[in-house]
Amino acid sequence: MRNHTFGGPWTEEKLTRLRKYLEAYTVIFTKHERARRFRRVYVDAFAGTGIRKQSSGETSEYSLPLFEEDYEAQQFIKGSAQVALEIEPPFHEYLFIEKDPAFAADLAELKHSYAKLADRIVVRKGDANTILVEWTRASDWYCQRAVVFLDPYGMQVEWPTLKALAETKAVDLWLLFPLGQGVNRLLTRDAPPTGPWADRLTATFGTDEWRTAFYRPSSQSHFLDDDPRYVKEARFESITRFFLKRLDSIFEKVAPNPLVLRNSKNNPIFLLCFAAANKKGATTAVKIARDLLGG
Repeated sequence: MRNHTFGGPWTEEKLTRLRKYLEAYTVIFTKHERARRFRRVYVDAFAGTGIRKQSSGETSEYSLPLFEEDYEAQQFIKGSAQVALEIEPPFHEYLFIEKDPAFAADLAELKHSYAKLADRIVVRKGDANTILVEWTRASDWYCQRAVVFLDPYGMQVEWPTLKALAETKAVDLWLLFPLGQGVNRLLTRDAPPTGPWADRLTATFGTDEWRTAFYRPSSQSHFLDDDPRYVKEARFESITRFFLKRLDSIFEKVAPNPLVLRNSKNNPIFLLCFAAANKKGATTAVKIARDLLGG
């Protein structure tokens, strides 16, 4: 299996919380009579190889290192796919999505490592946004429930994908939001970004209201200026609030205390967020997630 190097100690933080949530989730859906009738699916939409080679270095979506890698500190540890496959009792289906053909091939090899679950493992190669939207439309949500883990490297998750997941009324979502890894980098200092950067922000938030949320006209500008000046007001806290408000507009409930994941320099790079789409189960789901996130 290929080396899949990414993340740092913060990666363990998110995987620990995911594992604990999956353990609680399967208990609920196997011990309660009404819940047992549902078919349970686990979805990992940026699954990589299923195993990762831990490093003290981190990589941005542009392949720029945030700090120097210590290759001697690297070690193989379980990725999110393996974490899910080892949960007992098991899910009825595991859907792993990966765009990289080589990584997708490695994911398929998990069927050999977890032979008892081989007929439950589905690997799909392609764009996660496209596949997830198709999957939500093709699934029978009357008799199915799912936990979806969106763990992108950067700003790959698009708003229509989140909206499609919310509209199932049956999905619990764990989402890694690129707070400093992507969004804050694109919010240029002197004026709102334009072109592809602006398009990417709009695709991430599902609205262009980020312009007025994160910028205000400078007091040095005049309303007759052809090129008005702006002041960037976006901070990590305000970006967080804005995104949680956007999530709350489509999901039944959202955990109000996302976990801030930081690099070795203590800079925020991601938010680990949780949202529940099912009206009946949302209160319990968010309570569990909120406790796991630490608030």
